Amino acid sequence: MKRILLIIAGWLCVGLATLGVILPVLPTTPFLLLAAWCFSRSSKHFHYWLLYRSWFGPYLRYWQTYHAMPKGAKPKAILVILITFAISLWLVSMLWVRILLLIILVCLLIFMWRLPVNDQQEVPCEK
Repeated sequence: MKRILLIIAGWLCVGLATLGVILPVLPTTPFLLLAAWCFSRSSKHFHYWLLYRSWFGPYLRYWQTYHAMPKGAKPKAILVILITFAISLWLVSMLWVRILLLIILVCLLIFMWRLPVNDQQEVPCEK
């Protein structure tokens, strides 16, 4: 039963992470890390798929190996965050929602700024 719940939770996290690529309020990275954790404890097949076959795989493998982001990933992530929040702020007309979005934006930028960056360009290969 525990294994099935972890698989369901892992797939839910993958779905939320995928939505987080598009939606500015939904974070991608924590959901991916949680999905990797769930799959590592429940299904070697799904864990392998997440690390080696999914779109997120290289970044997850890099994080698992170096506990840091690749050098070029941080500026790209910050740019995507800024663009999606700018669009959201432009589309939203309620003042309290704009203020909430700005608070979330500041928190995300602080979080991203603090993440370590590794100069290693190689992503660990398949085992």
